[in-house]
Amino acid sequence: MTMGDVNAILRAYLETQEALTDIVSTHIYCPRLPEGASLPALAFFVRGGTANPYTKLNVEPSFQFDCWGDSPIEARSVYCALYEVLQGMGGYYAASQPVVVDGTTYYILATEEEVQGQDIQGVDIPNYHRVVTFFRVKIKIGG
Repeated sequence: MTMGDVNAILRAYLETQEALTDIVSTHIYCPRLPEGASLPALAFFVRGGTANPYTKLNVEPSFQFDCWGDSPIEARSVYCALYEVLQGMGGYYAASQPVVVDGTTYYILATEEEVQGQDIQGVDIPNYHRVVTFFRVKIKIGG
């Protein structure tokens, strides 16, 4: 077994989280927000991370999340929902979260916010506001 696409694994997990989908609906994109996308929305991509040197079955990618809204308040509400879904998930006593992608089961073992949400004031895209944050996610393949 080899590790799958960590972007696809995380997206499959996020699509099942009502706290997030209640706000963004199906507007969860990887790697970037498409041109003309409806808001509010979430875009993310893996930006690096670490792997276990002793097994190919565990990785800890770091993800950048762009939480989009048509106002700064809406963008921050997407960030707050993402934070609720991911921050501190897992840990020693918590059950891992299974995610199935292309017939393979993966487990999200733990998550940790690396950088708190930062409000980004852009001038390139009028009426699109975003909050940027970074999370580390520990993923394992199989049982």
